Amino acid sequence: MSINNNVQAEQIERDKIYEEMGLSDQEYNMAKDILKRLPNYTETGLFSVMWSEHCSYKTSKPLLKKFPTKGSHVLQGPGEGAGIIDIGDNQAVAFKIESHNSPSFVAPFEGAATGVGGIARDVFSMGAKPIAAMNSLRFGNLTTDRTKELFSEVVRGIASYGNVIGVPTVGGEVQFDDSYEENPLVNAMVVGLIDHKDIQSGIAAGVGNTVIYAGGSTGRDGIHGATFSSEEVEEEDDNKSAVAIGDPHMGKKLIDACLEVIHSDALVGIQDMGAAGLTSSASEMASKAGTGIEMDMDLIPQREENMNAYELMLSESQERMLLVVKKGQEQEIIDIFKKHDVEAVAVGEVIEEKTFRIKQHGEVVADVPVDALAEDAPVYHLPSKEAAYFKAFQAMENTIPHVENHGKMLKQLLQQPTIASKEWAYKQYDTEAQKNTIAGPGSDAAVVRIEGTDKAIAITTDCNSRYIYLDPETGGKIAVAEAARNIVASGARPLALTDGLNYGNPTNPEVFWQMEKSIDGISAACDALATPVISGNVSMYNQSKGQAIQPTPIIGMVGLHESLDHITPSHFQAADDLIYLIGDTNAEFGGSELQNIVDGKYTGKAPVIDLEVEAKRQQNLLEAIHEGVVASAHDLAEGGLAVALAESVFNNQGLGVNADLKGDATVTLFSESQSRFIVTVKPENQARFEAMMRDAEQIGVVTSDHTFNINVNDQNVIQEDVEGLNSLWTESIPSLLKSNTK
Repeated sequence: MSINNNVQAEQIERDKIYEEMGLSDQEYNMAKDILKRLPNYTETGLFSVMWSEHCSYKTSKPLLKKFPTKGSHVLQGPGEGAGIIDIGDNQAVAFKIESHNSPSFVAPFEGAATGVGGIARDVFSMGAKPIAAMNSLRFGNLTTDRTKELFSEVVRGIASYGNVIGVPTVGGEVQFDDSYEENPLVNAMVVGLIDHKDIQSGIAAGVGNTVIYAGGSTGRDGIHGATFSSEEVEEEDDNKSAVAIGDPHMGKKLIDACLEVIHSDALVGIQDMGAAGLTSSASEMASKAGTGIEMDMDLIPQREENMNAYELMLSESQERMLLVVKKGQEQEIIDIFKKHDVEAVAVGEVIEEKTFRIKQHGEVVADVPVDALAEDAPVYHLPSKEAAYFKAFQAMENTIPHVENHGKMLKQLLQQPTIASKEWAYKQYDTEAQKNTIAGPGSDAAVVRIEGTDKAIAITTDCNSRYIYLDPETGGKIAVAEAARNIVASGARPLALTDGLNYGNPTNPEVFWQMEKSIDGISAACDALATPVISGNVSMYNQSKGQAIQPTPIIGMVGLHESLDHITPSHFQAADDLIYLIGDTNAEFGGSELQNIVDGKYTGKAPVIDLEVEAKRQQNLLEAIHEGVVASAHDLAEGGLAVALAESVFNNQGLGVNADLKGDATVTLFSESQSRFIVTVKPENQARFEAMMRDAEQIGVVTSDHTFNINVNDQNVIQEDVEGLNSLWTESIPSLLKSNTK
């Protein structure tokens, strides 16, 4: 597409150039009606990016209203750069998750790196110091050179940015499935710490106040990145110019400068320039304040020559912030940025007229009502149709896959990339930056100390998309419940969540149904578990060649440890500790890892979940942990009980398992029934624990012989050396990455 401000407005309409920019006929006509004239090239570009799905949520907005967003501890819900929750003592944490899927497909290193940088800016634009980063990644199976490259480069990009800006990457998750072969998902989450008094807002208040641009200069990278992220990517070489280039060294300087600037009474509002760059930040800040903004493009720091207004307004060059500062106090702010070696310049002012007026070379090149861009985007109520497969799956009986040798199957499960150790990835991350990481990658939830206090926060990301594919509503409930189980197993009380909603093309009624029903499930679980949604991101059009990804609404959850004494490890701690299974096990294999191995596909019903039972069980376990009677806790997830028991002894030299189980061996060992934990208890705490957890059953004991020994119905079904199992689990992903592609 040529980028030419000289294209006449009449030609844009006649040749339907607006379609190339991402506007439909209906949307272009709406823009005409708003302006009461034909929009020029720059104005058409402004409408196209702000009305893209990525910026306006025009198809998902009606569904997002279903989420519970309020709570006594919620200080800031959806609508700002990040949500904020109270953690006591006038402290709070700000957090958000955001996708960078399309950029990471065409340029995996840069796409992933700028994903981390962008979400960090969302958090520190609220005034919060970033203290932890997480991620949630999805790739195809590691059987092609392209998938191996995507995985390797995305991890390298995440590490390169997070490590340089000094924010520890403390955990996350990676899953692999053919559904993501052409559409990998890269969701990045950052958590920041803030005092209540320092909370900022992205508003352009105060007529006559000055608009200041701070950070890196503007280039032609990332132009139309928002619309690019709102359409299907057909070829990996397409749209590389739409991927912005990050500079983590500038990112670090910008963090330090902004965290000093928030203490100045000259600051009125601050927002990062993310998707749609200057356009979104300026129009959103003005719309929220009920004002307008006038900006002069000649004042914008530019790193390329002859950039026109269209390019400057739509560029998504990284490490840039927009501030509104009290008139007459501009130099105070500019000097703070200068101290940190960051350029800051006045580029405009807040005006009374609620319009977004852009000048270049002494002429007005765009004049659009701010609300038209930020608030009045079209909203579509798309048709929803139950997926054709759903009724057939619901009618299926819960069958038990045939397993000949349970020890051999356990070994196979431990080598499945979705279950196998992700150490290859997280050893590239600086997990200890800032020196407050108590539990890092590999734990059920990461735990980060709140410096100078007896508190810590627990953080997790989770979503089993297979369950959501089979039964979106049930799967949505499970995604929230499993995230909360991770938090509870660490000894923390779940507080709130951020969601990264990843789906295929919403104009397909069956895809829209998947989104609608999974959001219903997520909302129900949020209500039941008292974890409101305080921020999030929607990523649509994750499909290619007619095939959509499995619906993947990532849940990023934060919980609070009110005392460091409550922090509970997920690995077994000592020989002679008693092993308990909490929760019931049934023949539930729909969407399971065992079904994946045996059948090579996912069919049937997702596991059943009772949210009332879930909430009660989590509360009871948390009380037992806080009473000091639990030595370790681990939730049961992919692979079931056998995998969870194995994972529990992998990090402790010399420990083993001796378990005696009842029932069908395949069901007992590999079912993925919900609302279950395994915990260990010291013998002297047995009576107290059993009195508190009436639905816990002792199934074994931790041993000191490094043997993994499981009997079912008094018959030995698995006897393996822990070290051998650990090697298979640890070496699976590195060996797949090195192996010759088929």
